[in-house]
Parts: sequence; structure tokens; C-alpha cells
Amino acid sequence: MTVLLKYPHLFSPIKINNMIVKNRIIAAPTGDSFEEKALGGAGMVIAGHAIVEPGFSSFASADEPYIFSKYQYEATRLRILKIQRAGAKASIELFHGGQDARVKNYAKGPCSFIRKDGVKVVGMDEESMTETLHWYAKTAREARDLGFDSIFLHFGHGWLPAQFLSPVFNHRTDEYGGSLKNRMRFPLRILQTVRNAVGPHYPVDIRISAKEWVPHSIKFEDVKAFVEKAQSLVDVVQISAGMDMNRQSNVHCITTNFADFKPNVKYAAAIKAAVGIPVSVVSAVLTPEDGEKIIADGQADMVAYGRAFIADPYWPKKVLEDHEWDISPCVRCMQCYHISTNHKNVGCTVNPRFNHESFVPRDIPEAKIKKNVVVIGGGPGGMKAAITASIAGHHVMLIEKRPHLGGEMIYVAQEHYKVEIARLLSQLRKQVKHSDAKVLLNTEATPDMVRAMNPDALIIAVGGFEAQPPISGLDGTSHMSGTQAIEHDFSDAQNIAILGGGTIGAELGLELSLLDHKNVSIIEMGSELAAQGNSLYKIALHQKLDECETLDIRLNTACQGFDGNNMIVKDATGLSTIPFDHLIVSTGIRPKADLAELFYGIAPETNMIGDCVRPRKIMDAIFEGHNVAMSL
Repeated sequence: MTVLLKYPHLFSPIKINNMIVKNRIIAAPTGDSFEEKALGGAGMVIAGHAIVEPGFSSFASADEPYIFSKYQYEATRLRILKIQRAGAKASIELFHGGQDARVKNYAKGPCSFIRKDGVKVVGMDEESMTETLHWYAKTAREARDLGFDSIFLHFGHGWLPAQFLSPVFNHRTDEYGGSLKNRMRFPLRILQTVRNAVGPHYPVDIRISAKEWVPHSIKFEDVKAFVEKAQSLVDVVQISAGMDMNRQSNVHCITTNFADFKPNVKYAAAIKAAVGIPVSVVSAVLTPEDGEKIIADGQADMVAYGRAFIADPYWPKKVLEDHEWDISPCVRCMQCYHISTNHKNVGCTVNPRFNHESFVPRDIPEAKIKKNVVVIGGGPGGMKAAITASIAGHHVMLIEKRPHLGGEMIYVAQEHYKVEIARLLSQLRKQVKHSDAKVLLNTEATPDMVRAMNPDALIIAVGGFEAQPPISGLDGTSHMSGTQAIEHDFSDAQNIAILGGGTIGAELGLELSLLDHKNVSIIEMGSELAAQGNSLYKIALHQKLDECETLDIRLNTACQGFDGNNMIVKDATGLSTIPFDHLIVSTGIRPKADLAELFYGIAPETNMIGDCVRPRKIMDAIFEGHNVAMSL
């Protein structure tokens, strides 16, 4: 088992109280899709969440079912069986939203106030606390008795226990507020109540935020002191960060591509040095190498993977089977998070099955009739189509006019904040290489060429082109496109103007200002930057842009023309001039629809995918490539 020895710490067993977990890999609770995480090889799988106190706990609905009620038992039991059948340990997150819960009458919290949505929050008195503690005891006991191997108490992310711990929420002046000793009193009562309910030998885990990323919040030293006090009542502590409901903090809880990898490891290491119980860590630990190093270096005992299991729930098995090249990497795009998309277009960039389990099969079925399939265009959609069609057993020819596969990803992958896209590009290329698909590089497809290949099915993925706006004087002014700018050396320039504040223009401006210390102006006709991005991406982008000292952002501003190396712009205040040494024009993508249409009528079955249909996200191109190829 030389493969196993590659990550001996990550794949070693661990004993937690009376429970032995087969490896140090935890599948964090990321929704109600958890069965494949167990099948994929995680040692412990947290099977979503359970509200603690019906009517007062849910972040989704006041009517959210209590999963340990009479008519929910069977479905809850299935959660356990789906996990345990694969040899994983089944845990369940016990959750109480406190002051931010969705309720019908009033919410419970440390202090009384009226929420922005008009809901009354009632500061908990002794009677209210006793009622909530009763529900904690009942829910924990029900979880144990129904067959969960352990429980996972949510004490972080700004929910009820954290609301008592943090001075952001807790302004009480009685014995439950003020000093840390007082603020930890009710959370400790919760833990004592749960321990009494489940007994001394049942594994109890908690998650806590080491840092809340908002002003006047709890200090890390206080978090550490609480864990030291709580360790006699729990068996494991998981170190997270941030808050859910505060969006500015949320992007430090579930990080975007603008944040560092493994941001909570330093906090986990400090707590591990201070306590005698196992410590796990979560957030932006994306690879097996990351997990192995964390454990080998003694920074934590276990690693919780969230979005990495959304991207590829089978990655532990792929490691053990020496198929590491096949692991789909999380790109931290935030599309999997309903908050980011406001429940619109929820999915995963690299895993077409996520959130579509009801109609996208787990395994690619073998095609009943093997067809000759030609794919034109080697961008993400074209590569995925070729990979999937090849796995299905078709004879696949992938044609790409450039010397390398990747399409526009080749440029995006070179950006400083797009390391994850570089990983995805590498993985897709490796999957093509391991497939039976034949690849023609440096080859521009023509209708006659494709017709000569006699395809049964044709998938057109020719992409789009960077549009140039019809602005007077632009043709006579030296400029470059957004993709050209990514590869350009700006060492000879000091003043750079970017026309267009979409995602590419905004990220170019960020990089040139923050990292290269250039004077950068972004001119955008619309009212916001990166309008195509999801909400959390935009929040994280702006937090990073706020660090730039040499960046001038002009919104609701239109370019009127050029006077030499000066751009003339107009906004609500009138005309002004922006000087530049270099001009970047990044005003969007247009589909190569005319080119794509040339290939219709050649094959009995023809499909267009990706940007040649309509410019959008890598996620959409990969989803279309996979599913169109699987439907041939």
C-alpha cells in the first residue's frame, strides 16, 4: 500500500472517546447531500443539521421539521444508514439560530431588541434558558439513541452559543454578560446539559469561530480560554471563523479566491497547544497535501473538508487508488452557496452533479450505441464534453486551434488570485490525457474538415471573443484586451486605465494596483463592479479593493473618446480626463455564434455549448459539456 503511505497521517485512524474513526478526514456539513461523501472515503460525515428547538432554531423557516419527531424518524435514520454503510462514522450538527432564527412570533437571544425585519428578539431569562437547555438535552439524546455515532454542536458563526460568547451580541449586565466568565456561563451550561444527556462515553464535538471578523467581536484569547474551560465536557473542537448572517464576515467563514488558503490553521495550532483533546480545522483546506501537512506538523488532529467534498466527494478513494490526477479541485467560486446566488443558479463549477442529483447520474452510463463524436473547441466545456463522451465509450476527436487546451482559462489561470483555476485547468488536461479521446492541437476546424471525419455527433464549443466598444478614437489609440493584459509586462508603465469593470477588469485593476503598485483607473458604465459575480464574490472583491491605495474606480461613467494618451470620460458631474500609459479594454465577451452556425448540417446530432451560445461562467460550460455528452 505505497499509495496509502503518501499521506500516512491523513489516512491514519483516530480514537475519539469510545469511537474509532478510520481516517482523519471529516466531511463538513454543507447541506443535505452527504451519502457520496461517505461512499467516497471520508472517515466521518456530518449529515447536515438538526434544529435544536422547533420554532426557534431554524435559519431557513419557522416551520422547519424537527428531525427527531415521530414522522421524521425514518428519514433521519436513513441519513445514518447511508453514511455507515460505507464504513464512515455518522455525525449530526445540532443547531440553534438564536436571535437570527426564522420564527413566527419572537426569537430568543442574549439581549432584547427589534431586528431589521421587524421580528422581536427577547433576551433569555432563566425560564427561557431552561426551556432551551431541555431541547438541547432531548435532541442530543435522540441523536445518540437513533444511532448517530457522535454529535456536532454548532458554537460558532454567530449562532446562539456564539451570541452569548461574543460582545458583538451580548450586552447583558447580569451574570450572563460583561466578563468572559459571565459570557461563557450559558454556553457551558449547554455543554454540561448535553454531556449529562448523552453520558460520559458518547463523542461530543463542537465548532467554534476563532475570529469573527467584525469590529468589537470576541478576542481569540477569549475563544481559546473558553475551549480550555469546555474541554472537560467535549471530545473534539473544530476551529472555524467568521459569521453566517453578517455577509462581510461570511466571506471569512467560507472564503473566496481572494483569501489565503488554510486561514484557520494558525488558530487551531494555538488551541491544540493549550488543550488535551483532539482539534480539527476547517476552511480552505482543499487538497490531501494540505491535510497531511497540517496533521504531520502537529497543527491539528483532524481536517474538515467542506467544498472540497462538493467538488469531488470521492477524492479520498481516488487518493488510495492512485487516481489523484482525477480529483476535481474546488475553485472557491461560491456558486455552491445559496446565499451567494440568492438561490439562483446554485451549482458547482467542477461537479455537474452537485445540486442536480435528481437528474445527473452518479456514474456515466456506457453508451448503447458507440458514436463518432467530434468536439470543436478545447475550452472547459469542450474538454469536459470530450472526457465524458470518452468515458461513455464513444470515439472522440477534440479539435483545438491553439497549441494548448484550455480556451480562455489559459489566461484566467495566470492571474494572481486564480490559483484554483490553474488547478482546474491542469486537472481537465490530465483527464483528457487519461481518456481515449484523440486531440488535434494547432488545428482550426473547418466545415469541410469536420465533414470528412463523418461524425455521428458534433459538439460545438468555439467560445466567444472580446468585444470592442464603438467609441470614437479607440481604433486609433494603442490598447490591449483583458486577456492580452494578463500576459503583458507593465514594468514600464505607471498609469493604467481599464475600460470596463467586469470581473476581468476589476481583478486586473486589483492586481495592478495592490501587487504591482501602479496608478490604475477603472471606468465602468454600470453602477457596480463585477456585476456578473455572485454576491459574496463581490463582497470579498471589494474588501480586497479597499486595500488598494492607487486605485481610482469610476462607476456610472462613460468613455467619450481619446485625446492622445488621455481618456475623456463623462459622469454625473460632467467631463473629465484620465491620463494613461497603457489602456486596457475589457468590455465583455460576445459569442462566436456565426462561426458555430457554420458547422450545422454536418452531423445528425449537433449541439452548441458554452460561450458560443451565451457568455457565462465556467460552471455552465462544464455542466453543458458533461450532460450533452452523456445524452448522446
